[in-house]
Amino acid sequence: MRVLETLSDLTTWRLGQVNVGFVPTMGALHQGHLSLVKKAKEQTANVVVSIFVNPTQFNDKEDFEKYPRTTEQDLKLLEQQGVDAVWLPLAKELYPYEPAMKITEQNLSRQLCGAHRPGHFDGVLTVVMKLFQLVQPDKAFFGEKDFQQLLLIRRMAEEFFLDVEVVSVPTKREESGLAMSSRNQRLSATDREKAALIYRALKSSPSAEAAKALLEKEDFKVEYVEDLMGRRFAAAWVGGVRLIDNVEV
Repeated sequence: MRVLETLSDLTTWRLGQVNVGFVPTMGALHQGHLSLVKKAKEQTANVVVSIFVNPTQFNDKEDFEKYPRTTEQDLKLLEQQGVDAVWLPLAKELYPYEPAMKITEQNLSRQLCGAHRPGHFDGVLTVVMKLFQLVQPDKAFFGEKDFQQLLLIRRMAEEFFLDVEVVSVPTKREESGLAMSSRNQRLSATDREKAALIYRALKSSPSAEAAKALLEKEDFKVEYVEDLMGRRFAAAWVGGVRLIDNVEV
């Protein structure tokens, strides 16, 4: 497995590679990420994973600073999975200037998470556009846990005629039903057990309003529960950690 630390390293590795699959991550890898890697290995010949905690998608500086960083462990996991290359972008290379240009979507990005995290999806779309331009993948793999993000990235690729297929991968869950997330590492054992109620509430409640009421009854700080596009979306806080999930309805 090649570890690519600079843009020059990436460019050199990318020369001559064909049928490239790309899995962009912010690290703190778990089985959900590895399911993306597995799908990429099934569908493409050369798989590259990026690890970069992107500062421009955090509207809360404290959240950015607390985001788990486990690069050494991540590299071991990816090598075990047979990944061809891991790119560790440098912030100064991705953002050589004071950020003045960005990708902004005017509709879906203003709903759900976008309504509660101003500028979040501008940061996501902008960094993914940069990553796509630099990696030039044939396929890129994203999890359905971040379903709103998945749709926005897919629409961006279509809107700007990017030569990349955005492939969705089903949400990976713990035995309790809790959606796997890097943020789960910040939960206590008690809060981790409690957090599984989010999935159960979304699945079992007759309406979004009923699911929200159930979570509030259990002392979750609920940002939203909404039905949209045939899915039920939620964002809620437990133990000082913001979690999201969605299910088909």
